[in-house]
Amino acid sequence: MKVNRDDLLSYGDVKAKEIALTLMEEAIKSSDPYVAVKRALKMKDDKLIVMGKEFPIKGKIYVLAFGKAACSMARAVEEILRDKLEEGVAVTKYGYALPLKKIEVIEAGHPIPDENSMKGALAGVELAKNVDKDDILLVLISGGGSALFCLPEDGISLEDKIKTNKLLLKSGAKIYGINTVRKHISKVKGGKLAKLVKGTLISLILSDVVGDPLEAIASGPTVKDPTTFEDAYRILKVYGIWDKIPESVKRHIEKGLKGKVEETLKEDLPNVHNFIIGSVSTACESAKRKAEEIGLKAYILTTTLEGEAKDVALALGSIIEEVYNKNRPFEKPVVLIAGGETTVTILGKAGMGGPNQEIALSISRKISGLRGTAVLAMDTDGTDGPTDAAGGLVDSYTLNVLRKEGIDVEEYLATHSTYDALKKAKALLITGPTRTNVNSIFIAVLL
Repeated sequence: MKVNRDDLLSYGDVKAKEIALTLMEEAIKSSDPYVAVKRALKMKDDKLIVMGKEFPIKGKIYVLAFGKAACSMARAVEEILRDKLEEGVAVTKYGYALPLKKIEVIEAGHPIPDENSMKGALAGVELAKNVDKDDILLVLISGGGSALFCLPEDGISLEDKIKTNKLLLKSGAKIYGINTVRKHISKVKGGKLAKLVKGTLISLILSDVVGDPLEAIASGPTVKDPTTFEDAYRILKVYGIWDKIPESVKRHIEKGLKGKVEETLKEDLPNVHNFIIGSVSTACESAKRKAEEIGLKAYILTTTLEGEAKDVALALGSIIEEVYNKNRPFEKPVVLIAGGETTVTILGKAGMGGPNQEIALSISRKISGLRGTAVLAMDTDGTDGPTDAAGGLVDSYTLNVLRKEGIDVEEYLATHSTYDALKKAKALLITGPTRTNVNSIFIAVLL
């Protein structure tokens, strides 16, 4: 991870920003998918041990990995299993590949799926079907898996699925709702992948969903699904896109409403075992410990942060103002930490940006003039929205810098052109791919 420190620390509340970056790096390190797998998975004699639970090795072991952390997770598994590993497939985002020995790597599109997403899903389906009764399939799931492991139901083209996905992403729907629709137009999501496996299926899951609901992470390909076609229909109606989605998608959901096509998995399967091995809670706790190590009080406000990004920023900014001016509910110096997933609702044309860039730009208004204050907001995968930025790092000087550059913050927020604004203020956080993904983190430092 190569952070653009020179730009970020070129002015303003440098000490506070340095601390924020240090805590960010610790949070990312703790969420390393390679380390998480090594921590959770062991092999001893003829047994696989997953978080203390033992599974006898009677036949072959296969690996199927998908998500932004797929290659890091798969590399750890290769090292643990060595010659016990038969073969595998890993599907990850473009630019996130790592060389693997026995596992085929396929790079695909995210957040919008592409032909390679289907290629990877087809390869995964074939692999799953090859798993015999005495075999084990290790499924390694991480954030981004829903787009990267994409196989539409019969009659729905990839183009139609992509159009539906774009409409959902722009609608302001939360990830749980988006995944509810995705599951009901997919051949592999909503537990449908699990149905294909005759042997033992063990999923190691790196959570990128608020609250860690198994059925929502990568659209729950290996777990039973509580949502229904009725839920999918309701979400499309509530967010005003039912009349905009392709006819093929509409027809399939209508068939589902009438019971003419199969629902998602509705029961626990005895051969399927799911384990969460990392989440945003882990990242927040590590950042808190690091802050305390360097002599600062630190508090985790929440690990289930949700809402419209710029509005969440105003609420968080209000807490920072209260602490700064009134020393309540916490006293300075202090670090405030939060984790979760915010959204951006786009109406009409929009510029470049992402939820965390929107938080950073929006909160710069609230912390302006609060000397010794810095706020970092980032997506832990290193890419916030469809940009090369992880998020933003702003301080009490950022708003004035923007004004001197002739930037009207309200206008840039209204058009979601946050990338350009933060870049002008040297407040754009660039990390490159982190090869993990456990939601977004928010770190405020008040000295």
